[in-house]
Amino acid sequence: MDAAESFIMLSKGNPADLNHPQNTNNLGNQSYYSRGSLSSSGNYQNFRSASGNSANTNNTLALNGGPSGATPGNRLKSAANGEVDNLDNFNTDRTIKANRLRTTGKLFDLMSAKSDIDHPLCHECAEMLLALLTKQLRDVSRERDCYIDLLRTINSNVASDAEMKTLEDEISQIQLDEDASIQTLRDIEEQQRAVREEIAMLEQESLELDKEEERYWQECNEFQMALQTFHNERDSVNLKYDYDTRQLEKLHKTNVYNDTFCIGHDGHFATINGFRLGRLPTQPVDWPEINAAWGQTLLLLHTIANKLNFEFKTYRLVPLGSFSRIDKIEGDRASYELYGSGEFAIGRVFLNRRFDNAMVAFLNCLQQLGDYAEQQGQKLSLPYRINKDRIGDSSIRLQFSQGETWTRALKYTLTNTKWILAYASRSAASNMTSYTPSAPSLPISRRSSPAIKHTSSSTNEEP
Repeated sequence: MDAAESFIMLSKGNPADLNHPQNTNNLGNQSYYSRGSLSSSGNYQNFRSASGNSANTNNTLALNGGPSGATPGNRLKSAANGEVDNLDNFNTDRTIKANRLRTTGKLFDLMSAKSDIDHPLCHECAEMLLALLTKQLRDVSRERDCYIDLLRTINSNVASDAEMKTLEDEISQIQLDEDASIQTLRDIEEQQRAVREEIAMLEQESLELDKEEERYWQECNEFQMALQTFHNERDSVNLKYDYDTRQLEKLHKTNVYNDTFCIGHDGHFATINGFRLGRLPTQPVDWPEINAAWGQTLLLLHTIANKLNFEFKTYRLVPLGSFSRIDKIEGDRASYELYGSGEFAIGRVFLNRRFDNAMVAFLNCLQQLGDYAEQQGQKLSLPYRINKDRIGDSSIRLQFSQGETWTRALKYTLTNTKWILAYASRSAASNMTSYTPSAPSLPISRRSSPAIKHTSSSTNEEP
């Protein structure tokens, strides 16, 4: 609790003031009375306030006489004059004191009614009230000084007539500027209104453009779908065309003769379709394999002649597999078997002679076909020349010859046959490439058109 709240409680006559130590010590044996009351005893020397704090020492009431002249010695003198005089004086003093007390109580009531503080006050409450009032006085004085300074400043800043004229001119100019600004603001508001109308119109146009854009994208999507469908169909046709073109190229490059009659070599032996042609002392080949190889060789020569539309003179080829033969169509019209055996009986000697004649007749037919091929193809030249029963430096006859020589002659024979086969294959390929396939009807995009190669599939390789 601060000093202000304590002061208010004490000024209102809080009963707790009775317990104040200083109040109880100052009262002594006297009784505590409220304002305007009298004690039953006769001691009215000091008057205490209603709060019970320190009493006002200047408010002493005398029992005899006036307010300041009555003393105890006078009372004793009066008592000596007689018992009657003492009783009268006692009554008179009592009446005066009662009047004074009533007067004092009325004064305290008037003072309490004029303010928010109950009177009488104790010493501490009076000091607190005095400190509060002093602070209020100091604050009010400071505020007064501020107002005085402000008034002095205002009085010192009073403008002169020239300054007043200048200020009036500035005020007039400011008013003119204000009117111009107001007019400008109105113009801007008018422009803003026009801009808002234009914005509303543009927004309407924007909505229409959005709808038109939506229709455009819808049509664009439909067109893209149709275009994608067309591209898919076109790509499918192009793929089919590419596949057919590759198949055609593959067919152009395919040499059925090379696949049907595969001529190669196995060491010292020439082979056709895996059958060895020839015999060596160190590597005796069975006669059924040799006969099968001769049958394939004769069939190959017959096939090449038919492909080139060539007819042999003097001889006719009769391919019969392992038992093929060559018939002579001029002179004695003999028939030579193109197969042999390893038996040396009397009957087999004549058979082996016909086998030698069949091989010589085969060389003659091979020479006829080689000369025809060299005439047709100027760049063709057989690697081994044929002279009657000899090819290169070896004789093809088996009788009275060594196995190495015969085997080498057979190898040269298959080599020349392969060269003629290569020429026939190249001629067939050139005839086939004279036909050019037509381009696809649909346009080709996003990739290049497959190129058609017009190359020959023939090879001029030796075994």
